[in-house]
Amino acid sequence: MYDYLVVGSGLFGAVFAHEAKQAGKSVLVLERRAHAGGNVYCEQKDGINIHKYGAHIFHTSYEDVWQYVNQFVTFNNFINSPVANYQGHLYNLPFNMNTFRELWDIVTPAQAKAIIAEQRKVITGEPRNLEEQAISLVGTDIYTKLIKGYTEKQWGRSCTELPSFIIKRLPVRYTFDNNYFNDRYQGIPVGGYNKLIEALLEGIEVRTGVDYLRERAAYRDTAKTVVYTGSIDKYFDYKLGQLEYRGLRFETERLEEENHQGVAVVNYTEREVPYTRIIEHKHFEFGTQPVTYITREYPADWKRGEEAYYPVNNARNQELYAQYAALAQAENHVVFGGRLAEYKYYDMDDVIKSALECAKAHLHG
Repeated sequence: MYDYLVVGSGLFGAVFAHEAKQAGKSVLVLERRAHAGGNVYCEQKDGINIHKYGAHIFHTSYEDVWQYVNQFVTFNNFINSPVANYQGHLYNLPFNMNTFRELWDIVTPAQAKAIIAEQRKVITGEPRNLEEQAISLVGTDIYTKLIKGYTEKQWGRSCTELPSFIIKRLPVRYTFDNNYFNDRYQGIPVGGYNKLIEALLEGIEVRTGVDYLRERAAYRDTAKTVVYTGSIDKYFDYKLGQLEYRGLRFETERLEEENHQGVAVVNYTEREVPYTRIIEHKHFEFGTQPVTYITREYPADWKRGEEAYYPVNNARNQELYAQYAALAQAENHVVFGGRLAEYKYYDMDDVIKSALECAKAHLHG
């Protein structure tokens, strides 16, 4: 009998499994997909690491998490500086002085502030929906060109139907700085994320292509404790109802050119373009290959059985999740952790931090 059966080999499962092994515990990892690594898995073609489940850019301000991941891999100095394409015009992201110069042909932060302050005045009183909330933060031009269409594609509904709390703040920078993240550390593992997952799972038994929930009976007495990182509602056979997610669909194409768009990520912010962004994978690792791979990312309505990407954090889903969390609390010898089990949009560094804290509590608690 194993000490731990870890269901799922994404970042949460891999980090927990690694920590358990380090603590002298026996561990078995089960993975539903044909490969380990969850959504950070990369597929290599022509020497280019393709982020199979969307762009993953590691960034953190947690010193301990940065030290932790650097034990396993070396990170390159990639800085995320995406570009927005609206009707063929390009704008730098996040919203900064380069964006404002392109929008309004201005040169000083004071000019940009004055324009935004003037445009924000159209919203009076408490914003009633996402549209009003966004305009009250950044004005009408930025909202119309860079937020509206993108957000409506992302959520599959109009901004006037979305609750205002989805956008609590919109980072506006009055500097010429195109670095998307404010975090102290940023980069991509040299050689791709598979290197990180392989290092975490080194020496640990991993069985891929195993659907734990379908084969639960066969694994009932395999381990003293189960660490479950799949969907929480699925674990309980949806008995209280189904949590909602937004899905994604990816179309990847090989192009016989060296450099297609000159940057890793281009967001397409008008609603008429069906995809939200195009990712050119080689730029994550400064590739010089003679060919390139691009992926168009389409938001999609999610159906049971498909990969779940973004939790729909409205009141109904939060209430339902709280009921499932109470059931999870009562499960003996089962630990629930990670994005799907906690119904939470997690950045990678937060997943790792959460897994380390969880491991500490269970292994040394």
